[in-house]
Amino acid sequence: MDIRHAVQSGDIDTAIDLVNELNPEQRLIELIRQGAFQEALEFATEEMAPRGEEHPEFLAELERTMALLAFQDTIDSPVGELLHPGQRQKTASELNAAILINQSQEKDPKLPNLLKMLAWSQEQLDERMNYPKIENWVKADLVVRDENGNQMEEDTSL
Repeated sequence: MDIRHAVQSGDIDTAIDLVNELNPEQRLIELIRQGAFQEALEFATEEMAPRGEEHPEFLAELERTMALLAFQDTIDSPVGELLHPGQRQKTASELNAAILINQSQEKDPKLPNLLKMLAWSQEQLDERMNYPKIENWVKADLVVRDENGNQMEEDTSL
């Protein structure tokens, strides 16, 4: 059952479980941030350690996150970057990408690629012909230039 289907059918607990499965490391980080060290240890032991046995690359992340417990001043520790807001942003991006992939959508927005293709197409056409061209990407106004590069007046009569 995917996240979207779980939410749409009202099975919020399953949806939350599926989301937590995407990046359980963040949940562990938040428990440590809150000072819930006993709960963090239980979560790591019960939820994360079994995954580490199945996926050795996951075990390295678990060990790195658990290292936060070894320091009194977690923010200034060698792994303190896990507590910075950028870590939450990283997790949010991973979650968004996973949900989009789960819904058979692309994880990256299409507009930047479409604009790159349009710019490339215009460069190719510049060598061959005169045509209505987008010169200001913010306004997206079409501009027609003559052979000398002067802007031609638009014919607004249809």
